[in-house]
Parts: sequence; C-alpha cells; structure tokens
Amino acid sequence: MKRGIVIGKFYPPHKGHKYLIDTACLEVDKLTVIVCDKKGQKIPGTLRAKWLKEMSPKANVIVVDDCLPEDDSQAWAKYTLEILGYVPDLVFTSEDYGGHYAKFMGASHKLVDKKRRTVNISATKIRENPLEYWDYLEPCVRAYFAKRICVVGAESTGTTTMAKMLAEHYKTVWVPEFGRTYWEEKMNSSKASGWESQEFVHIAQEQNKLEDKLARECNKILICDTDSFATTLWHERYVGFVSPEVDRLNADRRCDLYFLTDTDIPFTQDGTRDGEHIRHLMHKRFEEELRKRGKQYILLSGTHELRLKKAVEACDKILNEMEVL
Repeated sequence: MKRGIVIGKFYPPHKGHKYLIDTACLEVDKLTVIVCDKKGQKIPGTLRAKWLKEMSPKANVIVVDDCLPEDDSQAWAKYTLEILGYVPDLVFTSEDYGGHYAKFMGASHKLVDKKRRTVNISATKIRENPLEYWDYLEPCVRAYFAKRICVVGAESTGTTTMAKMLAEHYKTVWVPEFGRTYWEEKMNSSKASGWESQEFVHIAQEQNKLEDKLARECNKILICDTDSFATTLWHERYVGFVSPEVDRLNADRRCDLYFLTDTDIPFTQDGTRDGEHIRHLMHKRFEEELRKRGKQYILLSGTHELRLKKAVEACDKILNEMEVL
C-alpha cells in the first residue's frame, strides 16, 4: 500500500488545496491530510477539517496542534512521524519546504502546481478579502463567509417583498419563510388544531437548515425572509411564552444585519393573518427583542422603493467592509 500526506493550515481551504489533495489521492492508496491548528485562529481547525473532508471525501483528515516553528522542517518531520506512527511514501506540497520536510522523514516529495498555474490563489490573499476571491472557494466555505441579511417584521409589513427585491438586486438567492409554508399546510389539514411548542421547534430547525443550504448557493450575500430568532417571537405570540428550546436553536446563529419592516404600509388580510391590532403589537416586540439581544438592525419605512434604497446602502457597506482573518 502506498501512503501519502498533505500538511498545511488550510486557513481557509480553497480550490488550490482541493487540487493538491485530489492530485495526491490519485497517486496513493491512502492519503492523510494534516490540518495544523493554532490557538487564536478565527476558523477552528476542526471546521477546516470538516470542509476538507467534504471537498475531498477520499482523504483521511486529521487535526494537530500547530506548536512548532514554521521553518523547522526537521522538527515537523519528527512530529509528523509521531502522529502517523509510520513513514509515509510520498509527501505532496506546493512549496519548496516540502523537499526537506519529506527527506527528514525518509519519504519522497511530489511538488504540485508550485507556480499556481492550475489554480492561481493563496490562502493569504483570501484571508485579506474572502469575498473578492469568492470563485476560489468551495460551497461549504462560501457558506461561512457569506454575508447574512435577515428581513423580519410583523404580518403584512412587506418582509417577503423586501427579501425578493434585495435578492434580485444582488443576483443572489433568498431564504423563504418555512413557518409560512408549514402554517398553510396546517390550515388545510383535516387535523388542524392549536399551536404546540414542538411545532415551533420543528419550524426553527427547518429554517436553520434551509438557510445553511442556500448559503452555499448564494452570491456573496444571503437574504433571509425571517429566521429562527423570529420564530421565538412567533412562539411567544401563539403559545404564550418564549420557548427556551426554540431560543437555543438561534443562540449560535450569525446574522450580519437585520432589517425590520415598519407598519406604515396598508394591512392586507389574506385569510390567515391575525389583524391590524396584532401587527402593531408584534412590531413593538420585534423592536424590543432586537435591542435587548444586541442585534444590529435598521428600520425600513416608507414605500417599497424607499425601503430598498436604504437597505441596499446598508448591504453595500457590509459587502465593502474588509474582513481580515
């Protein structure tokens, strides 16, 4: 059996890394990819390893502590042998250090695309501005860097209209409101009944899944028509209290900016909505909770056109912010 290794920070993984790993996989029976993780790095090594495993399923991916000087090839060779428990046959790199590193292990070195002619990118460039090098990222990594914008608000305040308009403006995808679909199916069911907490848990879970799925498909910015944070308030509205279980499903979610749609447009009753009086109460609750939880938000008022102009200005600012890892 021919065994090989690829080692690096993969901070973050990109298509150049995928090319290196996939090339190595074709030349050995077993490939181990070693992810070096150092304390203080924004993206955990375990997450980078998860991405790499998805990008190159045939590779065995492990995470090790990045505890040695980068330029000490002999020390890294010794450390690697201790981790592996055997001498690899081949070491695949795109850097000159690979020759010395392999030699100290008693392995052969295969240099792959050193001049970046196949994939002209480096992790250093991506760390300086991930969105600028969007095309060099795999879908799983794109989902991490995508800017997430969420439109929330009371019933009949134009949340869906705004989500669609923003998505069209940025030529990206938008995340529909799963709870709306669920509610419509529930109403049409012969077994329709009052709301239960577990239903909102299900709605929050499915909303999160849908958001994460579409984040892989977006064009740098993902527009969400509600999220699991909003689900906590709808649970409160229909069940009577804030559910800790639903709340937990939103605790670790990331949203770069919320837009709260105002109640200054005409209320439209489509047969499923509570009514005008509830609309104002829910709007107030959204404002209270957004402030209480320290979420960044902007109130959108006026016509749809005025709202869109204000929203685009805010989104452009977020997209143009430099995000250095």
